Amino acid sequence: MVEESLEVFMDDFSVVGDSFEECLDNLDKVLARYEETNLVLNWKKCHFIVEEGIVLGHKISKSGIEVDKAKIEVISKLPPPTSVKGVRIFLGHAGFYRRFIKDFPKVVNPLCMLLEKDATFVFNDDCMKAFELLKYRLTTTPIITVPN
Repeated sequence: MVEESLEVFMDDFSVVGDSFEECLDNLDKVLARYEETNLVLNWKKCHFIVEEGIVLGHKISKSGIEVDKAKIEVISKLPPPTSVKGVRIFLGHAGFYRRFIKDFPKVVNPLCMLLEKDATFVFNDDCMKAFELLKYRLTTTPIITVPN
């Protein structure tokens, strides 16, 4: 079932199909397997018959994969970091969405220079440009289409 009608990540799974009827058939098979193996579902976390959903911070739908807008709203309102720790935190959040940001390594380079050992923390114009560009690209990301 895995990769045919079932996508699994850790303890989460999604049942998929090309039509509504196929999804129901696949779901029936998965739930039967759960019963056979005495596994238990947390019904509060179950979502059935959805056309889009949030998976690992990404919005998944038939149009493709895009960044969850609720997550990036927080980033768009962030002030520039004032310490090395602040830069690390910001780059950690931005790095989660690196595949949505064109030329990510080039864009973050000025900020990464602040993280080098024995570097003095000077948040200069290049750092500010990189910071603002990252925020802009996170808030205006394209939809990534899954290969057919």
